[in-house]
Amino acid sequence: MTDTPGRTPLSEQARDAVRERIVTGRYPQGSRIVEREVAEELAMSRVPVREALRALAAEGLLELLPHSGMRVRRLERADVEHLYEVWEPLAVQASRLAARRVAACAPDEPAEMALLRDALDQADRAAERGEPTAEAGVNADFHATVVTLAGNPLLTRTMDQLAWQLRLLFGLNDEPDTMRAQHHRMYADIASGDPDTAGAMTLIHVRDSRLGALRSLVEEE
Repeated sequence: MTDTPGRTPLSEQARDAVRERIVTGRYPQGSRIVEREVAEELAMSRVPVREALRALAAEGLLELLPHSGMRVRRLERADVEHLYEVWEPLAVQASRLAARRVAACAPDEPAEMALLRDALDQADRAAERGEPTAEAGVNADFHATVVTLAGNPLLTRTMDQLAWQLRLLFGLNDEPDTMRAQHHRMYADIASGDPDTAGAMTLIHVRDSRLGALRSLVEEE
């Protein structure tokens, strides 16, 4: 297969396909990624696959093996701690800015509020169907939409660098009912237009999420 004008480059197609397999667990954490096998699976040549794997390593989803090849990054305790140390203040600020924007737009409503409600509905339905992987993906979308609602381009670019590693974290969630209920509360606080309340609830949510992720790592050992 080769790239054609107007089509998404093959390296990007390969990156998206491999990334999806990682965050859904089809390629488990710690599993070895063989370039030739991925190319065969995706029916592509090895060149775009090689470029895709390098890009995913830069995103933090893959890591180089000591001698050759790559493997899916396995989140260790230190990785989780470092991610939450960075994500916590950014998530809190995103909710504060989002609530402030809602207040500034009143009585109108920013378009992102409808997207947040849709994410909540999708998460509820995924839980009812017993689909934790789908729910984790929607939860990640919820947080990404809060960032968009915040309306700060620099915050958006910063969070984009963490987005896929955060999806791995959400997959470690061992208390989905609690996390889902807290998302509903976060939505209500943002919708109220009160930055302090929205920020406080988000802080509780992120810290509870961190504890859940760390518990999951201990259970896997």
